[in-house]
Amino acid sequence: MIYGVDVFTFHDVLEICKKPGKAKLNKAAKEQILKSQKNVQKIVESDRCVYGINTGFGPLCDTKISADETAQLQYNLIISHAVGVGKPINKEFSKIMMIAKVHALSKGFSGVSLDVIERLIVMLEKDIIPVVPEQGSVGASGDLAPLAHLVLPLLGLGQVWEGDQIFETIEVLDKHGLEPLVLSPKEGLGLINGTQFILAHAIKGLEKFEYLLNLADMTAAMSIEAYRGSESPFKKELHEIRPFEGSKKVAARMVKFLKGSENMKAHEDCERVQDPYSMRCVPQVHGASRNAFEHLKMMAETELNSVTDNPIVLSAEESISGGNFHGQLMALPLDYATLAAAELGNISDRRSYLLLEGKYGLPRLLTESSGLNSGFMIPQYTSAALVTENKTLCFPASADSIPTSLGQEDHVSMGSISGRKFNQVLGNLVNILSVELMFAAQGLEFRRPSKCSKIIEENFAIIRSKVKKLEDDRLIGQDMLAIAELINERKLKVEI
Repeated sequence: MIYGVDVFTFHDVLEICKKPGKAKLNKAAKEQILKSQKNVQKIVESDRCVYGINTGFGPLCDTKISADETAQLQYNLIISHAVGVGKPINKEFSKIMMIAKVHALSKGFSGVSLDVIERLIVMLEKDIIPVVPEQGSVGASGDLAPLAHLVLPLLGLGQVWEGDQIFETIEVLDKHGLEPLVLSPKEGLGLINGTQFILAHAIKGLEKFEYLLNLADMTAAMSIEAYRGSESPFKKELHEIRPFEGSKKVAARMVKFLKGSENMKAHEDCERVQDPYSMRCVPQVHGASRNAFEHLKMMAETELNSVTDNPIVLSAEESISGGNFHGQLMALPLDYATLAAAELGNISDRRSYLLLEGKYGLPRLLTESSGLNSGFMIPQYTSAALVTENKTLCFPASADSIPTSLGQEDHVSMGSISGRKFNQVLGNLVNILSVELMFAAQGLEFRRPSKCSKIIEENFAIIRSKVKKLEDDRLIGQDMLAIAELINERKLKVEI
């Protein structure tokens, strides 16, 4: 993969995270970078006033800076903007930010030098990853504060991850024989303008969301097996006359998950007319969330392959001060995806509740000795709490805007908050689905000797390798955590 030249997918970025050496700069990319750098130098040598190259920033854009002061200007920009607060984002998020920033800068419209871009690549390859606080971006001139923290190590400042430990940057640079860099005109602005913090949260969220969408389908199928629900709502003919792509895909998957099930055969002659919505409407609800995933994927991959800093240098004669750094284009789909992820948890909790009601051959609370034992009563409380927490996180951050920079930045996206909330909701969804899987596995115990479909039996066995059937009350909170670990480690089979 070639920085600045190839079109990256979000999966490409995740692969580069694992193997930084998979992405390189080739001759064409280097020529683009050098050409852009020369254009900036020509602007500096001219007498023209160009924002961010020989002027101050934000409301100070009308303040001219002399050629002798340009290096100090870039240094001051970085240190004054590194004002993030809160705990550090996960190291992998910082790596994604670095990869996305290198890719954008390498397109040759930012005026950032080859030395700076190559230093970022060296840091990736040596696993020297900047520590970035999680709060402080309003997603307007991009992610100014987080990106300032991301590039502090170029100046020998801030902190970095090395392995699983955090160190002062200068210690790590000395260890690797790397000198701090001196930034040239426009470089500071090119480094901290952009949407890479928002984008990193979108990319990492997409990775988890993709798996959880597939897991939610499988989990629903296991619950339907335990409930002995009907498979008729998943027939192809029903979804061809309302042909949303997400619904069609989920319906086809549900058919495959339930194929060959003896529980489905047992349901054929029962007296039930139809199942509750949380089982019958899985294609429509899960499918809507899949549609949101596809929308976020499209938007994130467009952003990944875009130039998002400011100003954009087209030539030595033309630079444009515009708004490519504005996070609104990512904030809206992130808020949409957050709602879509929360809905997967909402409907999952309803299926969990159904399994506890004691209907259609299942004992109340999924235990044969309720009264003395509470059985699975209380895990559903946890699920309900997480579902409601997710609902509170669904308020769209992008609906708000607070003017900054003395009104120069008078509409901001708050997309960084959208990205953080999206990942919080996905984290809660893992635990909500772990509750449903625990209930569904217990429900299947009461359907024996009937067998499920092959893939459901395989997943049942995986769950039972960590969590045994509940006979009498025990510390089932540990069981929930064990299933959540199976989810986080991608041990459950969800592709079919």
